[in-house]
Amino acid sequence: MRWSSHAWAAAQSPRHFCLIAMKYFEAKKARIEIIPMIDIMFFLLVFFIMVTLHMIPDAGIASRLPTSSTAQSMPKPQITLAVDKSGAIHYDSKVLSPQQLTALLKSKPDTDAMQVTIAGEEDVSLQQLMTVMDACRVAGVTKIGLAARQARDGGQ
Repeated sequence: MRWSSHAWAAAQSPRHFCLIAMKYFEAKKARIEIIPMIDIMFFLLVFFIMVTLHMIPDAGIASRLPTSSTAQSMPKPQITLAVDKSGAIHYDSKVLSPQQLTALLKSKPDTDAMQVTIAGEEDVSLQQLMTVMDACRVAGVTKIGLAARQARDGGQ
């Protein structure tokens, strides 16, 4: 008896199984889903941006700011200058003279709208602060602030 002589046997022939298997594998083509990969890459990008933002050090010198009972939080200034007790002006890890500070500020665009904050140590004299403020005013800066810490016990 031959495989093809009966209808039942023809349906169960090895050739028929091969055709069914080929159709099954043809219908299941491999696909690469790109949307989840984009999501993962986006989260990795955001993660690395956030980590690198915290790795950028703020330039400055360690100083003890004077205290004030009326100190308020202010928006971050564009330029922060530090003045130590010897009168040296520190900006972006550089020590500047008043003339160099004036030249630096004049080289910046839009000095009228520029905000400068002076962070003087507790031991800095008023004359040293006035020298820095005068250098800023000569450059055309009019928005000058002084940094202070909030006093804990009301006055001292």
